[in-house]
Amino acid sequence: MTRYNAALTEAKWQKIWTDKETFKAIEDKSRPKYYVLEMFPYPSGKIHMGHVRNYTQGDVVARYRRAKGYNVLHPMGWDAFGMPAENAAMQHNVHPAKWTYENIDHMRGQLQQMGLSIDWSREFATCDPEYYAQEQKMFLDFMVEDLVYRKESWVNWDPVDNTVLANEQVVDGCGWRSGAPVERRRLSQWFLKITDYAEELNTALDNLPRWPEKVRTMQKNWIGRSEGLRLFFAIEGQEDLEVYTTRPDTIFGACGMAIAADHPLAEKLAKTNPDLRDFILDCRKGATTEEAMEKMEKKGFDTGIVAKAPFEDRVLPIFVANFVLMDYGTGAIFMSAAHDQRDLDFAHKYGLDVRPVIMPDDADENFTIGREAYTGTGTLFKSEFLNGMTIDEAKAEVARRAEEGGFGKKTVNFRLRDWGISRQRYWGCPIPVIHCEDCGVVGVPKADLPIILPEDISFDKPGNPLEHHPTWKNVDCPKCGKAAKRETDTFDTFIDSSWYFARFCSPKSDNPVESDAANYWLPVDQYVGGVEHAILHLLYSRFYTRAMKKIGLLSVDEPFDGLFTQGMVCHETYQNKQGEWVFPADLNKTENGTFIEKKSGNPVKVGRSIKMSKSKKNVVDPTEIIDLYGADTARWFMLSDSPPERDLEWTEEGVEGAWRFTGRLWRTILTGLEDLPNIDHEPHDFSDKAQELRRMTHVSIHAIEHDIEDFHFNNAVAQIYKFTNAIGAFKSDGSDGDIFALREALTSLIQLSAPMMPHLSEEMWQIMGHEGLVTDALWPVARPELMQENTVTIAIQIQGKLRDTISLPKDMDKIDVESHALKREKIQKAIGDSPIRKIIVVPNRIVNIVI
Repeated sequence: MTRYNAALTEAKWQKIWTDKETFKAIEDKSRPKYYVLEMFPYPSGKIHMGHVRNYTQGDVVARYRRAKGYNVLHPMGWDAFGMPAENAAMQHNVHPAKWTYENIDHMRGQLQQMGLSIDWSREFATCDPEYYAQEQKMFLDFMVEDLVYRKESWVNWDPVDNTVLANEQVVDGCGWRSGAPVERRRLSQWFLKITDYAEELNTALDNLPRWPEKVRTMQKNWIGRSEGLRLFFAIEGQEDLEVYTTRPDTIFGACGMAIAADHPLAEKLAKTNPDLRDFILDCRKGATTEEAMEKMEKKGFDTGIVAKAPFEDRVLPIFVANFVLMDYGTGAIFMSAAHDQRDLDFAHKYGLDVRPVIMPDDADENFTIGREAYTGTGTLFKSEFLNGMTIDEAKAEVARRAEEGGFGKKTVNFRLRDWGISRQRYWGCPIPVIHCEDCGVVGVPKADLPIILPEDISFDKPGNPLEHHPTWKNVDCPKCGKAAKRETDTFDTFIDSSWYFARFCSPKSDNPVESDAANYWLPVDQYVGGVEHAILHLLYSRFYTRAMKKIGLLSVDEPFDGLFTQGMVCHETYQNKQGEWVFPADLNKTENGTFIEKKSGNPVKVGRSIKMSKSKKNVVDPTEIIDLYGADTARWFMLSDSPPERDLEWTEEGVEGAWRFTGRLWRTILTGLEDLPNIDHEPHDFSDKAQELRRMTHVSIHAIEHDIEDFHFNNAVAQIYKFTNAIGAFKSDGSDGDIFALREALTSLIQLSAPMMPHLSEEMWQIMGHEGLVTDALWPVARPELMQENTVTIAIQIQGKLRDTISLPKDMDKIDVESHALKREKIQKAIGDSPIRKIIVVPNRIVNIVI
């Protein structure tokens, strides 16, 4: 028997698919569409196992939907702008564009080696001028529709990347890419008004049932809708201090005020207070997000001024605090120590009063607070006109009185801030505006787009290379003709990935999208990617879709109808005696199962399994695996080992097991086809074993269909194992029924395997003599009447106790069931000479003999 040659077979079918343009998508309104998209990769130079898993899962969906008769769009592109290219330019003295496009060429070849059903005719990179020209056009339209503004603001500054970061890009107080501690600086920045859509972005999450609940919850938390009260506290000799609170019910428990280091009042006071000025500078070096602030030490500076409590005759000290954010609410809060743990810790640290005003149901008016704040339900006390009320009643009453008194207003607040999109880097899309001393900010005329990045760029100075360029920024004002300057900031690269899904609908158009194509293909029916993008990319894309709708480009509100977030690919880590990470390829396994370094012969420490990472040297090169075992084997392992939403543990044994099954599947088909004639009609008579094989065939069709639709790929793989075993165990007697059942099973097995192992399936399809490609074949139809069990196992009881079991045809006549049961040797011995009083038959389940 010919051994399966993966390398030759895969190259053969990839060429056929390319030559036939098998996966080229064309709008066809007579057919239902299905748009499958995986999050496009950054061209770092090589694909990794995470890419293999991500794109294999998407490809299974695309191939399956194609087989189900859908007109499938499955494109690929490159998220190509960003800091790594600039870093490479500085390290290797190569232009970012050259580095990027060379990486794209290499990675494209790697992805094509996987046998993905991609429409490569729609490929683009976000650094293509043809792409970012459309981005610049939309920005100008956003300016017209008042979706964009520029202002001086405090920003998160990454001192290593020398650029601004959005709040979402600050992780635990550090830059999401560089890992450097983030600082606060005041700069003029461009912003997109994502907050205009905060309410809609929040409520519309409830209309995305095909999104993971975890992702929807993460977005809701980030948007952070809350209903509260704006209160104004009088300060002698100063403007009123406005605070936002969601707990106005605790106003009588207020122990002090806290304002952000960037608050106008703090800056005003700092002008005459050097100590306060130093404290503010220290705050600006610390955490910049709520999550990071939760973990840091809470510090405050007593300003020496006080605010008047609104409902009683007492004053509250005002602190500048490092845990209050200027861009959330009003940048000022009142602290209620008894009912907020952070406020309680602060009160203990700075000697403030702790005044409980909410009494638990099981407490009395002597209730006090120790080291733990009370945040539960209860009744108001020590709160004058609020006494005896519930928390909700007290909130409503404080709001009513504050509004009537003119020192408060009910409001809805959002944690979400407008999206700062200015970045001080070269390798990004230029912002299409010009700064003129006479005319102010002027949009670049669309006829002059795209504003292309200069090629003669230098990275020998820190900061933004565009700002240092001797000529690029110098232009004439398009309004008055006087000398002016270009905007030297470039777009946040998340803009590039916030609309690329729409560009794939018409990637060669002179407009951002063509309405007919966008209306046909959008929204994306199935989006696949990592959960780490739940907030940044996915939220921005939802906003961008709405912004594009406002300027007349799209008709949909949501970009992605279905979302699946896959787990990571993990691998064991190894460290030598020096504590250095060691690649698995540099190790030998000893007879007792331990590992030693090939070079030194010293034993190494096996660490826990973590996400594959270059820094931990536990990566496995997909190209080496594909070259050794074939793409189908790599795909099969990625699908088979664990549920796709969970992390996958990479093991050599697992890959070798997938390879062995590839060979077994090949042999099963070839063995089954030996001397197997072709019968062009369905016979009337089938043997019991042929009926059972047909049942297995149609059960497999039904199960695998639902498993793919539910993203239970590992279950689909398990069913194919069972199906293959059933075919391998089948021995045809040469009857028409047996021949037909076997050929039906072999054909179905190939079709069911095709989304997962497309190359092997194409080869087997051809060997079976089918015309055309299995890729173009329609998915087999499961027949319900053939999925029923032909036999059932029936329990035989005597006096209610189990004595034996028997397999009988399903729905057998009761008299025949009794007869078969009474003939069983065990039953005859158990009955002996005892007379039988009656026999109870529960169809298809039990025979109970009463003696």
